[in-house]
Amino acid sequence: MNPALDTDRMQRWRLVLGEAAGETCGAALSPDLQRADAALAALYESERSAGLGASNPNVARWLGDIREFFPTPVVQVMQQDAITRLNLQKMLLEPELLEAVEPDVHLVASLVSLSRVMPAKTRDTARRVVRRVVDELEKRLKEPMRQAITGSLNRAERNRRPKLNEIDWHRTIQANLGRYLPEKKTVVAEKLIGHGRKRSALRDVVLCVDQSGSMAASLVYAGIFAAVMASLRAVRTRMVVFDTQVADLTEEAEDPVDLLFGVQLGGGTDINLALGYCQQVIDRPEKTILVLITDLYEGGNAGEMLKRAAALKAAGVNFICLLALADNGAPGYDQQHAARFAALGIPTFACTPDQFPELMAAAIQKQDVNLWAARQGFVTHRADDHQVGSPLSTMTGG
Repeated sequence: MNPALDTDRMQRWRLVLGEAAGETCGAALSPDLQRADAALAALYESERSAGLGASNPNVARWLGDIREFFPTPVVQVMQQDAITRLNLQKMLLEPELLEAVEPDVHLVASLVSLSRVMPAKTRDTARRVVRRVVDELEKRLKEPMRQAITGSLNRAERNRRPKLNEIDWHRTIQANLGRYLPEKKTVVAEKLIGHGRKRSALRDVVLCVDQSGSMAASLVYAGIFAAVMASLRAVRTRMVVFDTQVADLTEEAEDPVDLLFGVQLGGGTDINLALGYCQQVIDRPEKTILVLITDLYEGGNAGEMLKRAAALKAAGVNFICLLALADNGAPGYDQQHAARFAALGIPTFACTPDQFPELMAAAIQKQDVNLWAARQGFVTHRADDHQVGSPLSTMTGG
């Protein structure tokens, strides 16, 4: 609650329980608390009240009230609840209302899902809202991603027998400080360290992302990471999204907003088809990292999906399956398929966005990704992990 709204214990219980608890709690509400209570009732007691109503002024007033009375994280939850509980997609199709919404990853996902039906007058506003969220996320994630990838590439590809123009003098001097000759005031460089050769990309990364509705937040984060990696010359990045069809959005990867508005959230899932496309575009399997981001609920041919996954792994592709790339709780996923992927030697777990850069660094250095995930507190699937309904606390590290 807004700190300016002074409440006692019984008033807080009255706000939590709703109007029906008025007599039980015996708590009178001030005019401001009555407005906060009305905002809560409009959303969570809509079956017995008028809800938010059909008119734009009602929705706009409600958006203003919740921003006034509740902190930003609560506002974002209430907005998402309004969209799902009250089917207020129309709230996102009016520019005036959209300007009043508190932007977050889930709002971006909702806007992307509506992009095909969005009226022209709203599209520019929607792009501005998405840009705000993307810019904030990039500030948080871009530099860790860049440092993790470039640092790991340097370690993985450093040239120990460099030509003169390939010598990394800073690292060479550091490596030979123990051979400093005071009388000559110089360092004897017995060990030469060179820059990684960058005549071509040192690694290929394919992000293959499920664009079904349940993977919406993962898709937003994947789009941002694809844009960051696309800016690094040493990495050749491909962005592939799929439902029952496959779309290669690599050309849009330089701008995450363009990329996100190029996807179509919702629909079925054909992982087998997506992996078949990846097989076609991967031309350097031993230098390729394939990150499949999906909940593994296959709507296509499951047997062929597993065969393709096995073939990619056997060809030397560093294949990782992320059940989610998000930070909002443990994902729902197909546990049998996850166990079968694990049996193929494919690390299968969920990852938070903040840890994704280090995951990519570990993959580039060809570390044991299952071991890396375990050290981070993530729960990876095992080949014998067939139990249905078992909790997977990967998102919280529990």
